[in-house]
Amino acid sequence: MRSDPPNGGEPLLPLGGEPADATDPALETVRPGQPTPGRLGRVGPGADEGLADPGEPGRRQRHELWMRRALEVAVTGPAAGGPSTDPADGADLAVEDVPVGAVVYGPDGTELAFGRNERELTGDPTAHAEVLALRRAAQRLGRWRLDDCTLVVTLEPCTMCAGALALARISTVVFGAWEPKTGAVGSLWDVLRDRRVNHRPEVYGGVLENETAAVLRAFFR
Repeated sequence: MRSDPPNGGEPLLPLGGEPADATDPALETVRPGQPTPGRLGRVGPGADEGLADPGEPGRRQRHELWMRRALEVAVTGPAAGGPSTDPADGADLAVEDVPVGAVVYGPDGTELAFGRNERELTGDPTAHAEVLALRRAAQRLGRWRLDDCTLVVTLEPCTMCAGALALARISTVVFGAWEPKTGAVGSLWDVLRDRRVNHRPEVYGGVLENETAAVLRAFFR
């Protein structure tokens, strides 16, 4: 379950009172499952629900292994396997995209598809890592329903991606770094655990949080 913030429930704020983000060194002190720095308590249906408990060690190890694969996708870029508008120089163009990687795994743990942010590369505002991975997984399976599948992503999904995950009927979502500025799986909103939504997957947050946040900090330096 999600831990309560320290200091008697007061939110953590970096100097200047601005909310932290995944590039902020303050995130290094945040424990997995802890409320994101700079955020007050969540409100609305499902606000009292915590993150899913990782449970047995085997599950935690599997999630960390899968997250390392998502990190590999994030830092390698679309030139390593994802489609590109210009294969000849995709690696150079990929430098401009925020390094977020996502991987979809089938019920048996088989990797179905992966995606990396390609908004700058393709000029597509919807080309987030999660959306691309979902599209490719659905294409491979020949159906839009991704029941019993798991999506692993290095950064907390935004509202668009969280909505897509619910609509795709993904069973489990695993993410790395928290994103207080746009996060919709517990930071600004909690789309996937809102009781008004007709499909609510299990959510595991903060997996390899320090490693995933470090990749983003390095990119924004």
